[in-house]
Amino acid sequence: MENPHSERHAILLERIVKNADKCTELILELNHCVEEIIRANAYVKTAADLATKYRKNVQYNLEATSARSLSSDPHQTPD
Repeated sequence: MENPHSERHAILLERIVKNADKCTELILELNHCVEEIIRANAYVKTAADLATKYRKNVQYNLEATSARSLSSDPHQTPD
C-alpha cells in the first residue's frame, strides 16, 4: 500500500532542495562580493593604521617635549 502523501512530500522536498541550492548560490555570490570589498578597503585600513600610529607618536613626543621643557626651564613654577 502506497503512502497517499508521498507525491506531495516529494514535491515539497524538491522545492526545499531547489530553494536550498538557490540560497547556497546567493551566499557564494555574497562571499565573493565581501572579499572584493575587503580587498578594496585594504589601502584604507593601511592608511588608518598609519594615521593612528602617527597620532600616538605625536602625542608621545608632545608629552616628552613638554615634560623636558618644564624640567629644564628655571623660570617655570610648578602648579
